[in-house]
Amino acid sequence: MKAIVQSFLRHPSGMLGLVILLAVIVLAVTAPVFFPGDPWDTVAAPFTPPQTDGMLLGSDSLGRDIASGIAHGTRVSLMIGVISTFVALVIGVVVGALSGYVGGRVGEWLMRFTELFQTIPAFMLCILLVAILEPSIRTVVIAIALVSWPQVARLTRGEFLALKEREFVQAARCQGESPLSLIVRYILPNALSPIIVAGSLAVASAILIESALSFMGLGDPNLMSWGFMIGSARTMLRQAWWMSFFPGLAILLTVLAINLVGEGLNDVLNPRISRQ
Repeated sequence: MKAIVQSFLRHPSGMLGLVILLAVIVLAVTAPVFFPGDPWDTVAAPFTPPQTDGMLLGSDSLGRDIASGIAHGTRVSLMIGVISTFVALVIGVVVGALSGYVGGRVGEWLMRFTELFQTIPAFMLCILLVAILEPSIRTVVIAIALVSWPQVARLTRGEFLALKEREFVQAARCQGESPLSLIVRYILPNALSPIIVAGSLAVASAILIESALSFMGLGDPNLMSWGFMIGSARTMLRQAWWMSFFPGLAILLTVLAINLVGEGLNDVLNPRISRQ
């Protein structure tokens, strides 16, 4: 573990992503401290430019503080990204592990079930689910998790197929270890590296999907989000460029940071890359 941390600390792009990501997390945690009011409150004249009348990033068409909206939207985006990815990882790892270890008809049927979800465009399925279940943070998380787990399942299945015939697993099987013990104690720990990398990248995808849903008016109407801010400003790009620029920049930096961290983890955890 210590060697992995040291290797990551020497990874320039991974460290850059980590610094940006930590800054985003700090902004999310301290949002109620630096912006204690409700981000929906009118606090200035409409279309106040940045650095005017105490508005750091300006105000929107209703006089709401853009900086406050971005800070509080950070909490929403990160929360949805992390929770939906966690749910997707749990479903994907369970399905992939069973399919890869058991094999046979059970494995084939689980993969056909997985492919059923992959045949439907992910974003279209999200729109359909959120529209049917009524927009809320819970339905957004469920929708994103349901379109994200198939990739994890296929990755986990491939790792289990490669690992279940390895010598250390065969030795544990000969010692009388149960199938559950083989999966949990021997195979899964050795398959975690690519799963962790895939999970980190899935968080970035979840943030993008949530932003797109909010942009279309399918986010939680009670929570301020980056996508909602961009969507409400799309008709006023020439009149107030800052309304969409700063939320878009927040999305760009967050997704870029998560992808850089994911690539750094991949370089550190992948033994073939580490040896090059």
